[in-house]
Amino acid sequence: MASETARRRPNHRNEPPGLKVRRLAVEVVEHVLKSRAALDESLDQAIDAAFLDERDGALARAIAIVTFRHLGSLRRALAERMPKGLPSKSGPLEAILLTAAAQILDLDVPDHAAVDIAVGLTRDDNRSAPYHGLANAVLRRLSAEKDEIVASRDPLADDTPAWLAERWRAAYGEERARAIAQAHGGGAALDLSVKADAAGWAERLGAVLLPTGSLRVTNRGAVPSLPGFEEGAWWVQDAAAALPVVLLAPKAGERVLDLCAAPGGKTAQIAAAGAAVTAVDRSEKRLERVEANLKRLGLTAEILAADAAGLAVEPADAVLLDAPCSATGTLRRHPDVAWTKTEADIAKLAGLQARLLDHAASLVKPGGRLVYCTCSLEPEEGEAQVARFLKAHPAFRRKPVAADEIGGLQDAITAAGDLRTLPSMLPSDVPRGGGMDGFFACRLRRQD
Repeated sequence: MASETARRRPNHRNEPPGLKVRRLAVEVVEHVLKSRAALDESLDQAIDAAFLDERDGALARAIAIVTFRHLGSLRRALAERMPKGLPSKSGPLEAILLTAAAQILDLDVPDHAAVDIAVGLTRDDNRSAPYHGLANAVLRRLSAEKDEIVASRDPLADDTPAWLAERWRAAYGEERARAIAQAHGGGAALDLSVKADAAGWAERLGAVLLPTGSLRVTNRGAVPSLPGFEEGAWWVQDAAAALPVVLLAPKAGERVLDLCAAPGGKTAQIAAAGAAVTAVDRSEKRLERVEANLKRLGLTAEILAADAAGLAVEPADAVLLDAPCSATGTLRRHPDVAWTKTEADIAKLAGLQARLLDHAASLVKPGGRLVYCTCSLEPEEGEAQVARFLKAHPAFRRKPVAADEIGGLQDAITAAGDLRTLPSMLPSDVPRGGGMDGFFACRLRRQD
């Protein structure tokens, strides 16, 4: 990102309000598109480096996230108004146009401000400066035609990469694939897991108590300012992400391994149930976040920086493997994943998951439980992975999921008895009040 910034023209004039925030959003979007880096991490680093306050940081984040949420339809809208296409060697022009279009079409930002600042950003870079007139004309036309543009969007055809849309059609059928894509466009609420008294905390937070036991907060400010944060009463965790530990059903006195544990929501669930949990992850930096969360929550766990594929410890009563995956089930909150992952990534990750799952089997005591899960919608990372595992490990048997374990969500149980949540589940009439991450989970028991 620094090399791109260096090409900007020196600028000593007083910057208009909002320009710094938009410039940061442009730089992050351009960086993610080029490098396939994670949007959240890129935003965190850029916002910290720019010393943005909470309000400006939130705006930069909103611009970047909405740009990726509607990237396909934004590109189509721009292309239809640029018959000669995007000029070559125009530097950050595409990112400038995309982020400005996102503000005009999807955010509560005055159109004139979005256009004027975008044109200013275009002028500030030697490569895009020759096209400031084009940027002005195209964005003003977008502003004039925005109702028509928004009404013409197709979440599956426009805002889902073609290769991913075809996979979902094949796995789930046209109707469900469209419902999934529609749910992604709506974004996500804030879900919380609580240590105790879910109903009481729902009342204090003005949250909805979901049938699965999670709390859903739709009207909120910054997370650290919410009641209960400082005292460690709850932690942020999508409702679907909380279900694998429900299936694992850890008990007081048991020894549990949480493999690939960061960022630690599932570790907290296991610790809150009274089990002795060891949180294992390759990344020491990510484990620091796990430790910080556990400290805030007043919970304890053994923290172990290690590769789960070669972990050498005594077998445990229960093992949870939340395996690294394509994360295509998390597009409501991480829309960049659709545009930074490829089909080749899925095959590569499936190989890693197989190695992790095979080794996890050796870490389960006779009679013990193993839950395998991924936040992916792709069958290779879920159903097919378990089918392969069961053929290779005859000592393990599937323990089917019952609807009453997961809040009555019968539709989330596959024919084989596994958990398969979809972003279109838990519908709501309240904006950002419905949906859940796409998760797969299978519960297995070792027989010998």
